Amino acid sequence: MLAMQYEIGLPADYDMDVIRHRVATRGRLLDDFPGLGFKAYLIRDRADGAPVNAYAPFYLWRAPEGMNAFLWGAGFQGIVDDFGRPPVRQWPGLAYREGAAAAAAPQWATRRLLRIDQDASPARAVEAAEEEHERLARREGVVAAVAAVDASRWEVLRLALWAGEAPEDEGEVYRVLHLSEPERSRLPQGRLR
Repeated sequence: MLAMQYEIGLPADYDMDVIRHRVATRGRLLDDFPGLGFKAYLIRDRADGAPVNAYAPFYLWRAPEGMNAFLWGAGFQGIVDDFGRPPVRQWPGLAYREGAAAAAAPQWATRRLLRIDQDASPARAVEAAEEEHERLARREGVVAAVAAVDASRWEVLRLALWAGEAPEDEGEVYRVLHLSEPERSRLPQGRLR
């Protein structure tokens, strides 16, 4: 399982309806994409109280073949054509869990990136991240929760999809415009080690 995200920063006066229209007209193109657990079409919108405008899709791939087909195919080329080539962050998956609100359509997402202290034991840091992931996944309103680690930056990613309002204590808040989930039911539940 691989987590992937790119974030396209947009000007403060950018008309976010352009992104909403893009997702409304193109979002369903990945609803049956092989190897994709889910793609959450995320935005940060100053009109929602976010500090910036951004388009920041988040992907959870079941295997690298699906991610590679997207990145080196027509899917990502559409982003490159319209916005330039953004850096694409990738994190090997650590844990995935469906929440109590798994049947609901997510309206919000939260993302938190946590640095692993240089003096910390990697094994202990991962164990703590897994424990925190389980706590997050049990919170009321959680549709799904993901934990992943980037060992090149020694950073833990925590992402949760929420039905209803997202709590601000879980990190950056994004609006979910659409969720493509062709292989979400095939994602492994729990810890991946």
